[in-house]
Amino acid sequence: MKDMQFWFVVGSQSLYGEDVLKTVAVRAAEMADELSKALPYPLIYKVTAKSNKEIADVVKEANYDDTCAGIITWCHTFSPSKMWINGFASLQKPYCHFATQYNREIPNEEIDMDFMNLNQAAHGDREHGFIAARLRMPRKVIAGYWKDESVQKRLGDWMKAAIGVAVSKEMKVMRFGDNMREVAVTEGDKVEVQTKLGWQVNTWATGDLVKEMDAVTEAEIDALMAVYEANYDMATDKVDHVRYQAREEIAMKKMLDKEGCKAFSNTFQDLYGMEQLPGLASQHLMAQGYGYGGEGDWKVSAMTAIMKAMGEGGNGCSLFMEDYTYHLVPGQEYSLGAHMLEVCPCCAAAKPRIETHHLGIGMNEKDPARLVFEGKEGDAIVVSLIDMGGRLRLICQDIHCVKPILPMPNLPVARVMWQAQPSLTTGVECWITAGGAHHTVLSYDVTAEMMKDWCAMLDIEFVHITKDTTVESLEHDLFLSDLAWKLK
Repeated sequence: MKDMQFWFVVGSQSLYGEDVLKTVAVRAAEMADELSKALPYPLIYKVTAKSNKEIADVVKEANYDDTCAGIITWCHTFSPSKMWINGFASLQKPYCHFATQYNREIPNEEIDMDFMNLNQAAHGDREHGFIAARLRMPRKVIAGYWKDESVQKRLGDWMKAAIGVAVSKEMKVMRFGDNMREVAVTEGDKVEVQTKLGWQVNTWATGDLVKEMDAVTEAEIDALMAVYEANYDMATDKVDHVRYQAREEIAMKKMLDKEGCKAFSNTFQDLYGMEQLPGLASQHLMAQGYGYGGEGDWKVSAMTAIMKAMGEGGNGCSLFMEDYTYHLVPGQEYSLGAHMLEVCPCCAAAKPRIETHHLGIGMNEKDPARLVFEGKEGDAIVVSLIDMGGRLRLICQDIHCVKPILPMPNLPVARVMWQAQPSLTTGVECWITAGGAHHTVLSYDVTAEMMKDWCAMLDIEFVHITKDTTVESLEHDLFLSDLAWKLK
């Protein structure tokens, strides 16, 4: 998604004459160029729109341009909002209304009626905002001076959420086999998901993967082993087990790339013909930006890939996670997150180690190799996308990751420890009340506001558990939300 861009569409009208319109165009181009230096994606000035046709034409162009991830509008002067109706009615890309102005201050000596006619964003943006409210459009409104870092940060975060929408619309998930037997939360309506989010979720037989694995050459394995040794500490003498993981990774990557899939899932209950559950293989693929979901959880695999793409540099610190166990000592309440094998090393506090250990779950003939490490400290979120039957709900909880308070020398997996908001027990009660899954995406890069924007762009429910959330307030909000969504 590095070639993606956003379009800057500025509103005006012909009433003010050519000189004013030329000034608006020059300033708009200048703002787009300057903002592009601070934003994660280029902002391209497209047009100073003065008529219904100009707006409809630029929206039509944006809808069919694959490099356009969204439009950002601003009204330097007064733009009658009826001229925006046709364009907005057909807009299919994310939309942000940037309420700013060219000058930071009112110039005491210069201000006259000519200045007022030219610099009337306070007037124009209100007229412009009305029509989006009247049309009930999903949108983001960001107000503030365009040169302020805090404003640029919010605009950049919105861009990243819009990139998440673009990635979602092209998301293809490869399921190696089905999901874990009898698990409810890994099920879901794939037709609804494709309709709302764009995901194509399909199954490939484990036998197809085994066939691809058999075709992997020793030279290909040697090359990947060199990558492993450059990035990780080899802490096992069972090199043949590690080489088997390399064989699995090469085969999976070939299949994923051939089909254009950016996410995959598997389950330990379906390893027919394989000697190990992919551990290191899955972890290293995630480090390259692929999404993964254990136990056949295709929803979390797609969300992992999407949130990675929304993060820093287009492959940020977002990872597949599972709540495993709690530390319930008063005053020291923590969640311990991990998985059997598959936690992405993007969150490692130090260089990960390649280890091999017995795994009693599944059809493993050899001890699977995996990366073992502790997660880094920092503020983060965990999110869970669930199917409520008739609609999708994204649950987001604020957390703070800490250095694990115990060394846990006999736990042979990657692990992350965190403090949940508003507290461990209230947070658990809220999470369960909302229906949150045991699989999540944990992200240090993506914020709750970005996920809220992503949900708004795709018209799905967003539930946020914060430091101020109570069980009672959440139950009330969920009740009202349930009524509202049934009316949609």
